[in-house]
Amino acid sequence: MRTLILGIGNTLLTDEGVGIHVLNALAPDLADLSYASDITLLDGGTLSFTLAGPIEEADALIVVDAANIQAAPGEWKLFQGEAMDAFLMGNRKSTVHEVGLTDLRAIAILAGHWPEQRAMIGIQPAIVDWGEQATPAVAAAIAPVCAAILELLKDWNHAA
Repeated sequence: MRTLILGIGNTLLTDEGVGIHVLNALAPDLADLSYASDITLLDGGTLSFTLAGPIEEADALIVVDAANIQAAPGEWKLFQGEAMDAFLMGNRKSTVHEVGLTDLRAIAILAGHWPEQRAMIGIQPAIVDWGEQATPAVAAAIAPVCAAILELLKDWNHAA
């Protein structure tokens, strides 16, 4: 099963870059997995239409991004399957990104390649302003989010 883990964000905007920070922290942990060769970590930056291809090629998709989940800074939430779709469709708003994840979802659905196994982890940011480091509250969420991703991969791998 080809799994794409997509980190989204701008590492120059404090907590907005948390998706990329999670990818960087997760990479060493993946080396120990027997199915690591089937996992691709992709820095999605601030999104673009070029991500449609990798999403369509994946059998499973995990997205990590800063998101307004109506929680305290650093809290995070896992959305799986249709819950992910509902969150994306319910949170359409203007963004600094060139294209939104909802747009990429629409492209993949039209092409018939929206991964059946999919999840998104949204992490509540504290500050989105110039700075290369996540705030302490958001930085503290990185390790538990990595653990949740590893657990999700384990569950999906056993289900396959």
